[in-house]
Amino acid sequence: MTIFVRIVVDVMLPLFLLIGAGAYLHRLFHFDMNTLSKITTYFLLPAVGFVNVYESDMKSDVLFDVFFFLVLQAGTLIVLSAMMAKWLRLDRSLGATFQNTIVLNNSGNFGIPVSQLVFRDEPLGLSIQIVVTIFQNFLTNTYGLFQFISASENKGKMSREFFKNPIIYALILGVICRLFHISVPTFIWQPLTHVADAFLTIALLTLGAQLAYMNIKQIPRLMFVTIGSRLILSPMIAFLIILILHIKGTTAQALLIASAYPCSRNTALYALQYNHHPEYAAQAVFLSTLLSPLTVSGVIGLARVYF
Repeated sequence: MTIFVRIVVDVMLPLFLLIGAGAYLHRLFHFDMNTLSKITTYFLLPAVGFVNVYESDMKSDVLFDVFFFLVLQAGTLIVLSAMMAKWLRLDRSLGATFQNTIVLNNSGNFGIPVSQLVFRDEPLGLSIQIVVTIFQNFLTNTYGLFQFISASENKGKMSREFFKNPIIYALILGVICRLFHISVPTFIWQPLTHVADAFLTIALLTLGAQLAYMNIKQIPRLMFVTIGSRLILSPMIAFLIILILHIKGTTAQALLIASAYPCSRNTALYALQYNHHPEYAAQAVFLSTLLSPLTVSGVIGLARVYF
């Protein structure tokens, strides 16, 4: 119960305050959603991607196990979500959004605070979560971005659109600078960190604006499949992979908990940018985040007891 209350107070309330502010301000001032989307996608997101990769300590004795687990779990979710989309006969546009809401999770502004709470006396747990966040950043801006672009009507421009997105180059540059210990000059680093700090606020305000006119009474049945897959199926798959790989202790706990986070807010941002059912994506993020204190708390309890 203590973990549940801490998640709600320390993680959920700040998120929903910003989301609520975005919804209220959009109703008051009628934001230009296209401008907000482009600022987030082409300016804020590349900065936060570079800073996260550059600042993270990716050296760890368990890095190989963590990476192998993440590849297996993501691959399993990608295959299963594709099969579900085909079985449900979703069109390419809705299918892309549906798959991304299942495969991609909010490991950054949700996952890191939760890990700080759960593993406050075990630094390894937080280090693993940072690796998970970096992996999710790459997955979101490669697989996730490719899904949305490939679902566009003009597929001839798919590769051009993909390589035009600056987040790809920001992540690659961050890895290069990290691996070769290239220092970033202060006059560049300071503006970068200021922009990265602004990302969370603007992203959540944008999400709130997307939700401003959402009709909660009209939740499509498909949403239950999305939320169930993200909050329940994903940790079940993670649990089986952990057992198969014989991962134990804090590493097993951190990976299981990291698999249970709600839908990624970046899915809603990209859905808005490429106009692939942005209302559905925003609903998925909102509702999965709203329900996540219950499911994440349950997964934390299972991880503590079993591992």
